[in-house]
Amino acid sequence: MSHTILLVQPTKRPEGRTYADYESVNECMEGFGSYEYSCYQLSCAGVCKMYEEHLKRMNPNSPSITYDISQLFDFIDDLADLSCLVYRADTQTYQPYNKDWIKEKIYVLLRRQAQQAGK
Repeated sequence: MSHTILLVQPTKRPEGRTYADYESVNECMEGFGSYEYSCYQLSCAGVCKMYEEHLKRMNPNSPSITYDISQLFDFIDDLADLSCLVYRADTQTYQPYNKDWIKEKIYVLLRRQAQQAGK
């Protein structure tokens, strides 16, 4: 497990910047922590959960929300800034990662979940 800090800036406005920390990269991608996003307090909010909460706010009357990975990636691309800092024990530093790295991690995570669901 590597401590991971998710840095988010939803819009160009710097006062909207926020962060959340997680015990691992997978927790950060899925969302098992607390996180504040655009003045909404979310109980679960890694990157995927952040998008799901966005969809719920955009579709408040919809009983269920579905989306595909391309829509999630478009959402990520539309954020002014999204990055992760992942702790490296060997150097005792945090390594920065950009949106493309985050999308790759999400893709691998979701692919793994789909494979396990199909078994």
